[in-house]
Amino acid sequence: MDRATQRAEAALAEEPDAFAALRRFVFEASEERIGALCPMLSDAFTEPDPAVAAKAEHLERSINSIMARGQREGLVRDDIAVGDLMVALTQLTRPLPGAACADFDRFVNRHLQLFLDGLRAPARSQLEGTAATFGDLKGCIK
Repeated sequence: MDRATQRAEAALAEEPDAFAALRRFVFEASEERIGALCPMLSDAFTEPDPAVAAKAEHLERSINSIMARGQREGLVRDDIAVGDLMVALTQLTRPLPGAACADFDRFVNRHLQLFLDGLRAPARSQLEGTAATFGDLKGCIK
């Protein structure tokens, strides 16, 4: 979580605009296999570690900063939240079942770019439901 947080903060500080920061973070988070962190964000642990919870909150704030800036700048659609991003990262970077696709990583960047294109403002469609937050994810992961 520390590395992912550092990458989010560096992207926001170093990139020319918030969408470039979001794009950089998404690809770097994929390299960090951030989807593996999702179980640590859940309430499923019988005794949550306060240090892990604090790191998760720091990560959430860092990602939220990128997305909020992008939304203020009109670069990121305003009907999404951090949870939406985390679900997509988890789903799009998860290997396919079985061992038949040993070179799965070659598809990841392509699909992440397709996802990022869908985050650009103005939105080309209306999303169903409400934006997913980190808190929403806690209840879903068991």
